Amino acid sequence: MNLVDKELRCFDCGAAFLFSAAEQEFFQYKGFENEPKHCKQCKAKRQKGIVRAVETRIKCSECGAETTVPFKPTQNRPVLCRGCFAKHAENRTARVALIR
Repeated sequence: MNLVDKELRCFDCGAAFLFSAAEQEFFQYKGFENEPKHCKQCKAKRQKGIVRAVETRIKCSECGAETTVPFKPTQNRPVLCRGCFAKHAENRTARVALIR
């Protein structure tokens, strides 16, 4: 199958970018079914976490303090503030050390 260069539009900025035949061949080799949706600049920004950073206000399930977390809580699981999370991490590390 002959692949030819395609011009696509970036989903974020709307700029035109080239989806080369070589890139298309790579996508086929990897089994990717969808064409890229972002130009190289927007993709780099997304990988650095600049785009769509989520900041959600929550109440800590353990101490009740109000804080923010860098994700949107789901699954009705407890969400901890940084202090309580650090305490739990220390306890986990201590338990693992005792098991060894």
